Amino acid sequence: MKKGMFITVEGSDGAGKTTQLNQLVDYLRSEGIEFITTREPGGTDAGELLREIVLKRTDIELSAEAEALMVFASRSQHLSQLILPTLNSGKWVISDRFTDATYAYQGGGRGIGDSKIEILEEWVQKGVKPDLTLLFDVPLEIGIDRTMSEGGDRFEDEKQEFKQLVREQYLKRARAEPQRIKIIETTASKEHAHNEVRALLKPILDQWKNGR
Repeated sequence: MKKGMFITVEGSDGAGKTTQLNQLVDYLRSEGIEFITTREPGGTDAGELLREIVLKRTDIELSAEAEALMVFASRSQHLSQLILPTLNSGKWVISDRFTDATYAYQGGGRGIGDSKIEILEEWVQKGVKPDLTLLFDVPLEIGIDRTMSEGGDRFEDEKQEFKQLVREQYLKRARAEPQRIKIIETTASKEHAHNEVRALLKPILDQWKNGR
């Protein structure tokens, strides 16, 4: 049995990631693809508990290192309990964030740097990477304007300098891995961005349906 495709959706706050993820799900469903959707941190019972601490419990003080370790603890459980079994069953996995987010938020925003995260990535993931990462991007000012009316989590409430570092790290990773990470600008209409997603996925779907 051929393995499923592993697709991750990334983006800074306010980039329209959630809207585009929902449209992606509808598109894959219309193409007859069997898939699950999940998220990080989270995806499992243990992961969701860690998500609550990392994102929502702003009353709890976390060091940058503790935050990164919690994210990878969630990811370890996520991979073993959900992601890998699903891929091995032949279904696709669509994840709202994965390791690129850790490089962006903890590595860039928190200043941990790539080298420490690389050690954790190698230990926890053992070479597992997404087949495709859709990086939704928008200029910093627009992203901030879009999230001002929303209820903030630990990262949405951060200062502008933090958010700039997150975006820069995302773009840096996209430049380093252009075959995997595809940048989709969401400054224009939602429909324009979704059409770009469909154009990127069309050859992948064709190859998949023809036996990969």
